[in-house]
Amino acid sequence: MFTIKTFPFNLLQENTYVVSDETHECVIIDCGAYYEEERKAITDYITGNGLRPTHLLATHGHWDHNLGIDTIFNAFGLQVEAAAEDEFLITDIPHNFQSIIGAPLRRKFPAVGRFFDKDEVIRFGNHELQVLKTPGHSPGSVVFYCAQEHIAFTGDTLFRMSVGRTDFEGGSYEALMNSLNQILANLPVETIVLPGHGPQSTIGEELRFNPYLQ
Repeated sequence: MFTIKTFPFNLLQENTYVVSDETHECVIIDCGAYYEEERKAITDYITGNGLRPTHLLATHGHWDHNLGIDTIFNAFGLQVEAAAEDEFLITDIPHNFQSIIGAPLRRKFPAVGRFFDKDEVIRFGNHELQVLKTPGHSPGSVVFYCAQEHIAFTGDTLFRMSVGRTDFEGGSYEALMNSLNQILANLPVETIVLPGHGPQSTIGEELRFNPYLQ
């Protein structure tokens, strides 16, 4: 059984997830810790609960989802794992941050540790996460889906009753609609949706009420 700790981090209230099971192994999804107290909060949670991080995962390369990858690297030696199509975003976090926020970001971020393979499955503890390619919000956007627990970490591809923007570099509305209707719409209706921002939902609710999935 999963234990999921959600941290709303940074200026955009991005959802960072620490996912663990009974083995105490865990994965960290979209570490957006920016402020010092946020960095301390996530490392304290992991060490205080005796968790062993095995993967640092990114649903996509945008800066608000990766501001804390240096924290996890320094504390636990993990480099972020992401889709190769979004490497250009992760390697330029300071510039992308400044272009949106208007303030400099003087921090050094580690490189991507590895890129997802085709039909990638992330294993930790007694669980598996399927990596579903869902381009659109960014060219390398993915969803992490656990069939055992009926949970999908959707990043900025799917929100409660909404979807991610497609006007950033590499975004594509057509690709996003294809990802929603060909991939996410085919998940079981009971699947819990844990998005990159905002509250959770279910695939069933989104199919009924989200105008982008009608």
